[in-house]
Amino acid sequence: MEQVIKQYSAIYQSPIGNIYLVADETGLTGLWFEKDKICTESLEKEYRNGYPTVFEEGKKWLDIYFSGKEPDFMPPVHMEGTPFQMRVWKILLQIPFGKTMTYGDLAKIIAKEQGISRMSAQAVGGAVGRNKISIIVPCHRVVGSGGNLTGYGGGIEKKEKLLAIEGVDMEKFFYLSKNDNS
Repeated sequence: MEQVIKQYSAIYQSPIGNIYLVADETGLTGLWFEKDKICTESLEKEYRNGYPTVFEEGKKWLDIYFSGKEPDFMPPVHMEGTPFQMRVWKILLQIPFGKTMTYGDLAKIIAKEQGISRMSAQAVGGAVGRNKISIIVPCHRVVGSGGNLTGYGGGIEKKEKLLAIEGVDMEKFFYLSKNDNS
C-alpha cells in the first residue's frame, strides 16, 4: 500500500517578503520566499492549509531571527536529500550566525571528511542550492570567492538583507547584476 504524505503550508509575513512554510507530520520540509521557483516546484500538488505545532515553532524562530537576534532553539525539520546533500546541509547548520563561508571552504571540509584531495565547489553549490529549508538551514551564509554574493534562490537582494540582519559587514561583499558585463 502506498504511503500518503500529508503536507501542510502556512505563510509568514517577514519584513523582507512573504515566506512559505511547508511541513509534514515530522517537521518543516520547506521554508522559502514567495518567488523562489526551485522550492515551489517541490510542493505536492495537494497540500493542506493546516497549522501543525511545527509552524508555531518555525514562526517563533523567524520572529526572533528577524528581530536581529540568533534563535536559541531549532524547530523540527525534516530534510530529505542525497547523502551528499545531507552532509552539505549539516555543515550549513554549523555556520555561525553573522558569519559567512565560501563554497570553496565547504568543498575543502567535505574533501577532508571524505579523505580526498579535492572536492568541486560547483558540486557543493548544487547541494547548497537544493536546500529547501532556507534561513533556518542558512544557505544565505554561503558566498562566492572574493565576496561575490552569488547563488540564492530567494534572490541576491534577499541574501544581502538576511546577512545584514545578522550584522554581517556588507562592505566586503558585492554582486553582479544581470546588466553588469564586467
